[in-house]
Amino acid sequence: LLLRWRRRRGLWRKVKEAQQRQERSLVKMDMVARSFREQHPSVNMVSILSLSLPELSKKLRDGSLPPEHVFYAYVGKALQIATETNCITEYLEESETQLRKAGPVKPGLLYGVPVSIKDSIDCQGYDSTLGFIKNLNKPAEEDSVVVQVLKRQGAIPFVKTNVPQSLISYDCKNLLFGQTCNPLLYTRTSGGSSGGEGALIGGGGSILGFGTDVGGSLRFPAAFCGVCALKPTGNRLSKKGVLSGVVGQKAAVAALGPMAKDVESLALCMRALLCEDMFSLDSTVPPLPFNEEVYSGTKPLRIGYYETDFFTMPSPAMRRAVRETKQLLEDAGHTLVPFELLNVDYILFNLFVRGMFADGGVSFLKKFKGELEKGSLGLFLWMAKSPNWLKTVLSWIAKPFVPRFSCIVRNMRTNTVDEVWSLHHEIEEFCHQFTAQWKKLNLDAMICPMLGPALTIGYPQKLSVAVSYTMLYNVLDFPAGVVPVTLSTDQDEEELQGYQGYFQDWWDRTLAEAFRHGEGMPVAVQCVTLPWQEELCLRLMKEVETL
Repeated sequence: LLLRWRRRRGLWRKVKEAQQRQERSLVKMDMVARSFREQHPSVNMVSILSLSLPELSKKLRDGSLPPEHVFYAYVGKALQIATETNCITEYLEESETQLRKAGPVKPGLLYGVPVSIKDSIDCQGYDSTLGFIKNLNKPAEEDSVVVQVLKRQGAIPFVKTNVPQSLISYDCKNLLFGQTCNPLLYTRTSGGSSGGEGALIGGGGSILGFGTDVGGSLRFPAAFCGVCALKPTGNRLSKKGVLSGVVGQKAAVAALGPMAKDVESLALCMRALLCEDMFSLDSTVPPLPFNEEVYSGTKPLRIGYYETDFFTMPSPAMRRAVRETKQLLEDAGHTLVPFELLNVDYILFNLFVRGMFADGGVSFLKKFKGELEKGSLGLFLWMAKSPNWLKTVLSWIAKPFVPRFSCIVRNMRTNTVDEVWSLHHEIEEFCHQFTAQWKKLNLDAMICPMLGPALTIGYPQKLSVAVSYTMLYNVLDFPAGVVPVTLSTDQDEEELQGYQGYFQDWWDRTLAEAFRHGEGMPVAVQCVTLPWQEELCLRLMKEVETL
């Protein structure tokens, strides 16, 4: 007992140190921003912060705006948003050295642009914690490939942002740095796992940020905080030097992608990253430069759409968002075709959950060994620890009363190698079937719902099943972007009174509660294309945004 008490005390000391380091980061940001303002009182910070990324980068590259003016304007604003939402975990002090070395204008497309980086993306000399104590004081030995390419394009990574413990969550809370709130309404979650990015960009404290997505982790924060994000095909951008929540699983394809206030900024970012540097630093990334012709195309598109996946009943605002977007696209001359989504429950449980935890959750469990808080994942971790026979019995008992819970438990059993191979084969077959259905309808792209408005803090951990709209495109490995299209209204709130869900179980009742009182919060739609067609995805996103 004494040894355990000492160990726990040692762990709490480390937590305290991490929080003090976070506090020192914010103090340092305050110092440098204030010092700059005192020395340059005439610099109009507000006008700098009001520029879009394309406008800002143009001014930086033609020399009409000095990089230090932009840098300190964003450091000041980022500090304000961090104080309000708790989104920043660390200030990258090297950014000031990089700024001083910037010198005369370089050819990089992102010259002088300050960018924010998710905690799990390696920056040399800084921790990538994933919210775990065991990852503290283990600074990355080198920059991840994406950070190296950003620097070569002239960008200045200046902060790292908060994530939920383990990344396997669409909330944003961990024991080290606490809860990140939504900048638009502090009682709502910023989403996750790239939640720090969502809050910082949504609040205007960063003009361009980077996150990862294995079940919706870029799309949830962007949608909840009212900004845009692109989850590319899994290997369009390098993931070298990027940590993941569940290492080695191949069922749900993770992707690294950008988040920004508007679609044009995402396109500029992809243009900058899809360069020779990216392809030579990571030879597994296909050498496909940004296709300008596709992005700036004007021919009318044939677009599939669906209002529901018949698994997670959309909130009234979600359904309205798709309907209104569909109508606007039709009025603009595009052809909209209904797309029927089948067996989403099977895909979620038997492909996604089973694939993520094909080892029975053993590797996921290992990450929590020796940690202080299991938090909201208590039941989940207990299931992972349980032997197969207990999971089978529990699944059988639960089936008549809570069929969805029964499916989760059953699909968290430890699989044999033979079963894993057959699962991977099944996923391949599913991708072929989905693509065949897409081709039969002769589609260019698709629009579909995105969960929203932002859920109340504390609810995502109870509602893992609500990832159905996003996880689908990780299993398929299709590019998927989100664009905010409307705000939740009083009428949406009124209609929510009749929300029952498709299963009318505890999860459906809880989701109805989580949606409540979201009036005025943004609601987005997803735009989807076939693999490697990020430019077409961005083109549709741009069209939706413009309309």
